[in-house]
Amino acid sequence: MATYGRQHRRPRPLTGYGRKRGAHSEGFGRSRGGFTSKIHVRCNNQGRPLGFVLTGGQVSDYKAINTLMKLPVPNLKVMLADRGYDSACFRQDLLQRGILPVIPSRKGRSAPQRTDWWRYREWNRIERMFNPLRQMRRISSRYDKTALSFMSFLHIAAAKLWIRSFVNVS
Repeated sequence: MATYGRQHRRPRPLTGYGRKRGAHSEGFGRSRGGFTSKIHVRCNNQGRPLGFVLTGGQVSDYKAINTLMKLPVPNLKVMLADRGYDSACFRQDLLQRGILPVIPSRKGRSAPQRTDWWRYREWNRIERMFNPLRQMRRISSRYDKTALSFMSFLHIAAAKLWIRSFVNVS
């Protein structure tokens, strides 16, 4: 037996005429940690952020690849990424652009790819870039309801990281 609202004699009222609304459009999603979002960053070789992409917590990492690659950045020679970005089509796309992929293979991959571990050591610069971002309470706990507001504060935090490299330089 279906339940109906008192005002409407249909299962639910039409809201928005078919357009998608809700948390997924604002970068929220369910994951093991709860209701959260993921921040994907494109960095330079010093570990300074160049651009951000926001996805829901349940979205796989390699779903943000196309948006990350469209960010305007200088020419690359090497792309460092963690295991979440390991996919055959992403590796092929990087090689076609003349970029060397330095991405460890996922554990469950049937044909593991070789990784240049000497170059992969530079991944710690990216991890060290995330640490000051997560120290900022507003970013770590995601108080902002809208993706635009959250991305704005991410850009302010990135500017703070960039300013540090220009101050007291002789």
